[in-house]
Amino acid sequence: MTKAIWSGKVVAESDHTIIVEGNHYFPPGSINSDYFTKSDHHTSCYWKGIASYYDLSVDNAINKNAAWYYPEPEEAAKNIQGYVAFWKGVEVNP
Repeated sequence: MTKAIWSGKVVAESDHTIIVEGNHYFPPGSINSDYFTKSDHHTSCYWKGIASYYDLSVDNAINKNAAWYYPEPEEAAKNIQGYVAFWKGVEVNP
């Protein structure tokens, strides 16, 4: 089971992540929504499209824009639509 851990809490876990460019993308139903708040931050990838972000909040600590997903990806990235990936200190253990 692949787990995403931040501040000592498992924020996502799944046996069905998809690896793209070295990042594990977790299915939307595998994240613990108690720790996620939508951010207004967005970035653009030339082949995946526009990424949206989440802030993580655990025990009063906030990790801004620590998770991202593609709500409406380009055709080449349709397989990760809605899947969530992490960075900024989030530990992903395959």
